[in-house]
Amino acid sequence: MKDLREIPISDSYRSGSADVVQDFYIPCLAVATRYDRAVGYFTSGALAVAARGIEELERTGGKIRLVASPNLQSEDVEAIKRGYAQRDVVSRALTRELEDASTLADASVDRLALLGRLIANRQLDIKIAFMRSERGIGIYHEKIGTITDRLGNHVAFTGSLNETESAFLNNFESVHVFRSWKNEDENRARAIQRDFDDLWLGQTPSLEVIEFPEAARRKLIELGQSRRQDGQVTGRAPNGWLTLPESLVLRRYQKEAVEAWLAARGLGIFQMATGTGKTITALAAVDQLGRQLRAVGSPLVTVIVVPLLGLADQWADELRDFGVTPIQCRDSWQGWEPDVRDALAALGSGEPQHLAILVTNATFATEGFQKILEKITVPLILVADEMHNLGSLKLQQSLPENAIFRLGLSATPDRYMDVEGTAALSEYFGDILVNLGIKEAIEIGALTPYRYFPVLVPLDDEESELYVDLTREIGRLIAKASSGIDVEDRLGQLLRKRANVLGHASGKISALRNELKARKDDPYQLIYCAEGGKPTRDGASGARQIDEAMALSGSELGIPTHPYTAAEDTRTRREVLDDFSTGRNIRVLASMRCLDEGVDLPDARIAYMLASSSNPRQFIQRRGRVLRRAEGKRRADIIDFVAVPPGSPELYELEKKLFRRELERCIEFAQYAENQGFALSCLRELRERYDLMDV
Repeated sequence: MKDLREIPISDSYRSGSADVVQDFYIPCLAVATRYDRAVGYFTSGALAVAARGIEELERTGGKIRLVASPNLQSEDVEAIKRGYAQRDVVSRALTRELEDASTLADASVDRLALLGRLIANRQLDIKIAFMRSERGIGIYHEKIGTITDRLGNHVAFTGSLNETESAFLNNFESVHVFRSWKNEDENRARAIQRDFDDLWLGQTPSLEVIEFPEAARRKLIELGQSRRQDGQVTGRAPNGWLTLPESLVLRRYQKEAVEAWLAARGLGIFQMATGTGKTITALAAVDQLGRQLRAVGSPLVTVIVVPLLGLADQWADELRDFGVTPIQCRDSWQGWEPDVRDALAALGSGEPQHLAILVTNATFATEGFQKILEKITVPLILVADEMHNLGSLKLQQSLPENAIFRLGLSATPDRYMDVEGTAALSEYFGDILVNLGIKEAIEIGALTPYRYFPVLVPLDDEESELYVDLTREIGRLIAKASSGIDVEDRLGQLLRKRANVLGHASGKISALRNELKARKDDPYQLIYCAEGGKPTRDGASGARQIDEAMALSGSELGIPTHPYTAAEDTRTRREVLDDFSTGRNIRVLASMRCLDEGVDLPDARIAYMLASSSNPRQFIQRRGRVLRRAEGKRRADIIDFVAVPPGSPELYELEKKLFRRELERCIEFAQYAENQGFALSCLRELRERYDLMDV
């Protein structure tokens, strides 16, 4: 795949001497991973023309962000003057424009259908901008755009060109282009990207930016579906067979995993370190299974179960690379049930077909989805990503017995402190067929080498006093428990509170300041914060560590920082991750748990561990976030802030038990690090103090 630097791009394009679409748009969009465009009016004709050149983006899974101004008619303006809500009037105007699509030529309608598929696949987002005015709505008439490739290069452009049919085909127009890799263009290219990002986030003064109305969104999606059903649009339907992309070469361990699964008659578990390509390996296995079934004239239904929406988006992208657009079962029943029902009904007609269904754990366990599973009589494969999440009793009971092929995926398939749940999953999915650990993955180049820096942080006087009091009370409860008294609930509360004292140790923020200063200009940094607020003696919740980390990194040190938490909606999270991947607008992400699973951040290369639970899965997942391979990435750094107990002689044995679990994490991180000797030397004094050299 080329990048933008390999394309001959002129400083400007002007009607009469150049074809803007053929000479600029199409060649650049063919290598793009993201296309940001702010245009003039939103009309069905404009949308159809805007779709020219972006067919390749559908294939590669590229993302498009489009901002347009509503095409208001005189009655719309009058309605606003009479007091109708501006957003309602704008929504009606946009829906009306799409109803006018029936007057367009077939080729234009096909391009609108492409946009509908891109919206359905979450590759295209549209927002509407207009001027805020006491007299009504003013026109947003700016025309800028950027095209970004896989390496982060981007071209920015601005000029008189509207994305309307008359502008492209009839008007005399000009566009000026700025390339981010050219010294003379770099500042202008970055400025235009910043302007677009501010616009998209609604941070441009005097402009109102609203989400694309749901009614208009549905119309575009329906158009995409209807054109596909009529056979007038070529595209990948969910009943296509998976095919390994020609550009993708499996590693030896991936091939061996697929062969082992087929030899086990389609049952088993892939235990592979985070970042080593579990998804691709699983899809390659389904590809091989599909080839065998097609040879005997059999259809196949593939159900992929994932725990999180973000993970579903990543699977959808990978499936598209394998030539299949899955039916995504998420959100409301009405949004996906008719598609699944119709697709299943079509499996029995004609040539053997394949149906791919992508479902979240929450939807998978619903009665409606379970009834669909029960009715499947053709060969069914269940692929469970992060399979350990299916070990709860409710989800165990949801696992379909009619799935004759089963594949579980996880870096850590054992459920923490749940022997029964782990055994149930093993019985359902089968044996572990491949066990690719972190050491081997780094040695064979599947993961990035890393350095580990433990930073020891003492508790302050107030924290030490609270810690000691909690430890004493924990000791008393443990003694009662040994006498047969039920203290489980209270003991659990105290253990969690004591762990939070360590997790929220105030000295960690001071230590973080020093570490951030040393890496102030570096992009691709993650801060993992303790959950909730700082525990206090009276039981109240104090300051949140994530707020303190954000204030330190963003406000005090001036590093572009953004939270990534449950408070951000799905769309905002996608935008944040897109910005983070460029290494420019956002250089630091601060999170509590939302980056633990299901977020693909291959560019991330520095992680600050302010807190982590004793559950091995969490810290293994967090380490895995920064070990994925990426262009230009040679190594990752993990900075682990370890709170040190006060060292009370009377509580020595209790502290030793607690610190053993903390040290197990530290030693796990240190033993595979490039700087293993240094990391272990930082921990030696504490290991000796608590007689834990055996850890």
